[in-house]
Amino acid sequence: QVQLVESGGGSVQSGGSLRLSCAGSGFPYSKYSMGWFRQAPGKEREGVAAIGSNGRTTYADSVRGRFTISQDNAKNTVYLQMNTVEPEDTAMYYCATTPTVFGLLLPSQYLYWGQGTQVTVSS
Repeated sequence: QVQLVESGGGSVQSGGSLRLSCAGSGFPYSKYSMGWFRQAPGKEREGVAAIGSNGRTTYADSVRGRFTISQDNAKNTVYLQMNTVEPEDTAMYYCATTPTVFGLLLPSQYLYWGQGTQVTVSS
């Protein structure tokens, strides 16, 4: 059974930093792509960052240069380092996984999802 468990969310002031973690189990982690997504109230879920099983990374324009996705295959864990956060980054953040080589930012491409962790940025 595939499980994804996010952690690290919380409240932070604008300009601050947070690091989200997502621990996966129940699937061959090194052969799957991992993605971070977010959804704000009243908005659609959007892709934030992804890392393919080939190690290549992809970022949404809104976070490129501020957020960094990385992973530790030995721990089956993917991270999202969020720097210089802005109030517009406030959302529920989800990690997801899918058996592809390339990490995409399309929610429809992902098969398994975590329960989410809330990030709130105050101005």
